[in-house]
Parts: sequence; C-alpha cells; structure tokens
Amino acid sequence: MKKILMLGGGFLQNFVIVKAKQLGYKVLVLDADPNAMGFEHADDYAVIDIVDEAACLAYARKHEVDGVLTAATDFSVLTMSRIACEMGLPGINYESAKIIKNKAAVRKRLFDAKADDMEYSFEINSREIIPEILPNVKFPVMVKPCDGSGSRGASRVDKPEDFEKACDFAMCASVTHRAVAEPFVIGKEYGVESFVNQGEIHILAVMQKDMTLPPYYAELGHVIPSGLPDKLETKIKNCVVKALEVLGVNHGSVNMDLLINDEGEVHIVDIGARMGGNLIGSHIIPVGTGIDYMDNMIKAAVGDPVDFHPQRQPVPVATKLLALTPGVVKELPDFEKITVENDVIIEHRLHVGDSINEYHTNIDGYGYVVARRSNVGESIAVAAAVRTIIDEAIIRES
Repeated sequence: MKKILMLGGGFLQNFVIVKAKQLGYKVLVLDADPNAMGFEHADDYAVIDIVDEAACLAYARKHEVDGVLTAATDFSVLTMSRIACEMGLPGINYESAKIIKNKAAVRKRLFDAKADDMEYSFEINSREIIPEILPNVKFPVMVKPCDGSGSRGASRVDKPEDFEKACDFAMCASVTHRAVAEPFVIGKEYGVESFVNQGEIHILAVMQKDMTLPPYYAELGHVIPSGLPDKLETKIKNCVVKALEVLGVNHGSVNMDLLINDEGEVHIVDIGARMGGNLIGSHIIPVGTGIDYMDNMIKAAVGDPVDFHPQRQPVPVATKLLALTPGVVKELPDFEKITVENDVIIEHRLHVGDSINEYHTNIDGYGYVVARRSNVGESIAVAAAVRTIIDEAIIRES
C-alpha cells in the first residue's frame, strides 16, 4: 500500500484525502489546525504548519512517503515541491515553484515570452518605493499580494491617492509582505485547469467564472462548457501551454485565472501550482469533462499510470458558492430534502452557532451548490436558485 502525504486537511483538501483512501492508498495528513477535517480520514496525521518546509520534510522522511500533494491552497506549494525534490518523488521542480509563488516574477516571464497579451507589472515590498513606481502606473490598476490565493488582498485602484492604501492592503495579505500592481483589464474572467505528467501537458478544461463586483473580485461559481468560440478557446489553450513551458512546469496540477476582453485578448492574471479550489477537481472537472481529475492527480503523485481520457459522458455543470446573508446560524435547512427536490449536490461546512460573514473573498463562502442539466443556462439557473433557497431557509439569531 503506497503512502501519500497530503499537505492541508481542510474542507477542500478533504475531498482529495477521501478519494485517495477510496483508491486504496494510505493517506498521511499535515495541517496547523488540530481540528482539521481531513485528520478524521487520515491513516496518520500531525499538527504541523504546511508552510514549514523543514518540519514537513522531516515528517515525510520519517514515514517514507511515496508521494506528496496539496490542493486548493498556494501556501504549501513550496513545501510540496521541496519534499518531492529532496525525496526523489514526482513533483514540480523547486525553482519553478518559487517563481510561480511570486506573481511579479511570473508576470515578467510571461511578458518577456509574449505568452499572453498583458502589459507591465510592478512589485511593491514597502511604502518607500511607491513614490518611485507611481509615476509609471496607468490607472485603473489591479493591486494584489505576490503570493496567496482566494482573491484575498486584491483590489482595483482608480486614483493615485488610493494606491498606497491598496498596496498596504495587499502586502498585509501576503506571507512575504509583497504586492504586485498590473493593468486593470476590463473583461470576463475564466479559469483553466491543467495537469503536467512527465512533461506532457493536459489542458483539462476552460471554465466560465462568476465573480463578485468591485472592489473584491472574488469567485462565486464556475461553469463548463466555457461558452467561448472554438477559435478563442484554442488561443487560450495555446497561451496556457506557452506559460507552462516558460515557467518550467514539469509535473502536477496548475490552476490559472484569465481575463478575456472584447477584442479577444488573453490576460493571465493568476497561476497556482496546485489543483484549483471551489470543487474544481472534485466535482466540476469530472462532471463537465468526464475526466476523473483527482484519480489521475493522486496516481501521478506516486508514479502510478494515469489516463486523462473521459471516463463518462460530459454534462453541462454550474456551481455557486454559498455566499450568504450575514448572521449567526440558529437553525439549518434540511439539506438532504433540498438536494433531492432540486436534483443537485450540496457540499457545505455550516453548523448551528456559526457566524456568517459578509462575502468578500471565497474564504467567506460556506459551501457550494452543484447543478448538472442538459444545457448551461439551466445549470446556472438551478444552482443560483438553490443557493437562494438555502440562504432563505437558514434561521438566524435575532
């Protein structure tokens, strides 16, 4: 029985943990949270911060793991890569992982290689350099952390006088206290999920995305198929392949966010060297493409054979995050009844007594609705309607 080390045992990582167990692997889990959900399903676990490369590597060596994974978070990518490199396991090379963790470094490489249609990028690591950068910034501009995920710390800036505040906001959300400023692109956001196995690039899906309004630009859901013309989707895939080659990605999952403007220009705005969050790997890709994404990702982590051909007929799929009305939960709805009556999947992490926050980033979401119908429009409508049903059925403390 091969042993897989999972870095992170939260709500979204737990889908991978359960899947690996179903496939017959022994699963070991590390998380800084002593109450991490994934510990319940683990064969062994330890309370270790997943950004602590040395501690995680020591654990991996002690248990002689055969593979290492992370999912839905950027914070453990370097740890995953170091363990793989040090122990001779399948994984993204450490230098590429370091570059991808730095949004400014990524932007420079993509720009130099003309991998997409994006323009300039500036890195900010202190207030002192802002006066030097500001004269060269064209407004509106997007300011975001150089690392991290989930839209935390990202904001649009329209006026020079608001630039310093936005940089502070982004730097505070960054592990390394660094921000990046790049042109604000007016367009529609899409997601692309890819997997590289032994140097071979598989573009799994291009996904429509539903986003919040300014200033947060947080995800509210995904849709497959993308609805884009074939020619434009082909251009997107070509940009993604070039980006992966330029960044030197040799192995593993890669999640990208892109903006497409009315002229059909492609702007890569974020890259994560891990499986996407928000049910992308566990639900959206398998339903929308027929490809068993997690199956392949897990097997590739230990060097077992993979198969990226569809295993079932693809179905149009839409998800909606449970971005809910704020308040303290007094009573939960009957999720099983709602699921059956509306023929949807509901994955949630709500409990009586929880405080629901106003939705600013996807960390403020409390789960997901997954709708599968014969066409995209109906899938979107059903997912949105069920989210409303759930929101209205929650009884909050007065």
